[in-house]
Amino acid sequence: MTLQQLEYILAVNQHRHFGRAAEHCHVTQPTLSAMIQKLEEELGVKLFDRNVQPVCPTSIGERIIDQARQVLNQSAHIREIVDEEKGAMIGTFRLGILPTIAPYLLPRFYPHFLELYPKLDVQVSEMKSADIELALEKGDLDAAIIATQPENKQLIAEPLFYEEFYGYVSTLEPVFKEKVIRTSDITGKHLWLLDEGHCFRDQLVKFCHIKGVQDSRKAYRLGSMETFMRMVESGRGVTIIPELSLSQLNTCQQELVRPFAVPRPAREVRLVIPADFVRHTLLGHLKREIISSIPNEMMQLKNTQYLV
Repeated sequence: MTLQQLEYILAVNQHRHFGRAAEHCHVTQPTLSAMIQKLEEELGVKLFDRNVQPVCPTSIGERIIDQARQVLNQSAHIREIVDEEKGAMIGTFRLGILPTIAPYLLPRFYPHFLELYPKLDVQVSEMKSADIELALEKGDLDAAIIATQPENKQLIAEPLFYEEFYGYVSTLEPVFKEKVIRTSDITGKHLWLLDEGHCFRDQLVKFCHIKGVQDSRKAYRLGSMETFMRMVESGRGVTIIPELSLSQLNTCQQELVRPFAVPRPAREVRLVIPADFVRHTLLGHLKREIISSIPNEMMQLKNTQYLV
């Protein structure tokens, strides 16, 4: 049994297709298939059911795949310990980030971070909070940027910055004439929000005490915050946007922005790692790049803000 064989079975489990798994592993399909078959012969069990499409692991295969994931994670930790001792900024670093943070934060620090450390392979995945926590637990991510306190007690979170929420209001909405938005102004009617499972949505629904959300469920299954902004610009409804997005707005778009009345809703953006994380030198460099890209006034929670 080799680490390479374990990598191959994880790839097949991920892609549920031998050809795509081989492409992912940069080997030919016959090579990958032969190595997995050799492992099955050594163990005396079938790891995958090849008679169904897509390919699925057998019951014993699922258990072995889970164990293989742990073995590979521990193997990776050995290399990471050495890299940490050397202070080397090399290897692969897998970063998860919320879709409501990524479009506005990544352009601020990510390109420069890659320029500073060209030998570091930073792989970014946009995921919901629950999926991020699961990926960190399984070892599929090394760190993540989220906006809630992790439920998993084995994860360690530290604050990066505080970000206020703003209303983005169509010119046809009555609240457009107001200087600020009050929670009583926000209803489920013509409100564009992300679907369930996004902490951004859950935080705002709770803060605004929105009762009509279920009645307009079809309205906010469109997918992305950028889509909702285009809906508002076309002349209908209200959506909520994060503070970092404001710098990307043109003059006409900025006219649609309205702050909330005090106390104004804000979120704490956090950097999260597993308890057994070892590459703290790398993490320190990443954190410094992120913080240096953020306006100073967002480093502290203001007395006019309410943490949701």
